[in-house]
Amino acid sequence: MIQIPFPPFPFKIKEAEGKEWIFDEIRKQWVRLSPEEWVRQNILQYFLQIMNYPSSLIAIEKEIKLGELKKRFDILVYKDSKPWLMVECKEMNVPINESVLKQVLNYNISLEVPYILITNGNHSFAYELSNGKMQQILSIPNY
Repeated sequence: MIQIPFPPFPFKIKEAEGKEWIFDEIRKQWVRLSPEEWVRQNILQYFLQIMNYPSSLIAIEKEIKLGELKKRFDILVYKDSKPWLMVECKEMNVPINESVLKQVLNYNISLEVPYILITNGNHSFAYELSNGKMQQILSIPNY
């Protein structure tokens, strides 16, 4: 398991239409503040502030096709113009288990990233995929 110390960040949060919204600094738009979105926004700040990932190479909630199915990944980081790290975020009370790993591995059929991170904000696991094998790693890869 990887410990991810979320850095402090002055998130912009507002209430509208009886719901809370958070400003996504990468997408440059207000998004509904769900428990999963809270984890996603904190992971993004960790990537930007601590890991120094370039914000221009991070995609959030984009659609991918899996055969006839349309799915959305949570976060995808690009490196050398290729998908490099895919992140699946769950809300804090959702356990990170084999079904979450299977979900992200299914997404990876079309993306073929070398690194995967699954997290609920409390528990995080990273994997390196190489030569058809998957190995758990103990840290998030440096960019």
